[in-house]
Amino acid sequence: MSTFLDGIRFSVLDRSRTREGEDAPQALRETVRLAREVEALGYHRFWVSEHHGVPGVAGSAPTVLAAAVAAATSTVRVGTGGVMLPNHRPLVVAEQFGVLESLFPGRIDLGIGRSVGFTDGIRRALGRDKDEADRFGEQLDELLGWFTGGQTAHPRVHARPAEGLRVPPFVLATGEGAGIAAAAGLPLVIGDLRGRDRLLKAVDTYRAGFRPSPWAAEPYVVVAGTVAVAATEAEARRLLIPEAWSLAYSRTRGDFPPLAAAERIEGLPMTEKQRGLYEAGLDGHVHGTEEQVAEALERAVKETGAQEVLVTTSTYDRAALSESYRRLARAAGLTPPAS
Repeated sequence: MSTFLDGIRFSVLDRSRTREGEDAPQALRETVRLAREVEALGYHRFWVSEHHGVPGVAGSAPTVLAAAVAAATSTVRVGTGGVMLPNHRPLVVAEQFGVLESLFPGRIDLGIGRSVGFTDGIRRALGRDKDEADRFGEQLDELLGWFTGGQTAHPRVHARPAEGLRVPPFVLATGEGAGIAAAAGLPLVIGDLRGRDRLLKAVDTYRAGFRPSPWAAEPYVVVAGTVAVAATEAEARRLLIPEAWSLAYSRTRGDFPPLAAAERIEGLPMTEKQRGLYEAGLDGHVHGTEEQVAEALERAVKETGAQEVLVTTSTYDRAALSESYRRLARAAGLTPPAS
């Protein structure tokens, strides 16, 4: 197997997806269990996400869940993919990550996104509206200022215990956010691997506009996407079925359901629109045997110049998901941490 991926970091983002017959508390506990698994395999980071009021997703409080993950692990870096900054006051985010860094020094990452609650009702409950996302750059500057002590929006106010701590910030972006990450001089997390032309354009924009900062001296690119690995290409493709159906269902019914078993989904009646969305949801992801996936990731890394790959796979069968991460670790040549 090629050694091109040597030196490329591999990390995991888990969204605490629920399964049919499983409640949200179990999904959260499984996220913590998965973190221990991928730590033992040699993955670099384990991140959790923020989704408010979304059926099928248990992860609504990423800083709380990150604390549980960090307490259950010892070597893997732990963070958020991400905290949606427009949903929060920057001071509160700084305080939360100051506490996390104080409890787990040197292991905490601050991944920040610019999305706002995805329905009007959720935005009202959060006390936010769509326009908050337009202020992301300003909010980001304030947030970083709480750590450096350089914020000027609120004179004589200090974030305790965040001020003076170094919590590495990352900007989660699609096309538009790449310019914000570049101007702030921060690492960029961008996906997905399916939209390669759009991805490459955003990465080029980021590198061209990057300005060194106290947080990063040079550009750092993390590409994110779904990766499924199994003994055969067909088995790997079946791992994609539960998430593809959930996405198709949500776009036609407005409800994001828990993940279902692939064999049940294959027997479901689908409308023409659902069938099209479902098939589209299966296409383009990196999947296959260890050799096939290694080759596909080599191409992605060569094209993007990325230093890191963030894997976001979801599937119904947790044992098969764990096996996929084990196979990916072998394909990428990851080294388990020293005991």
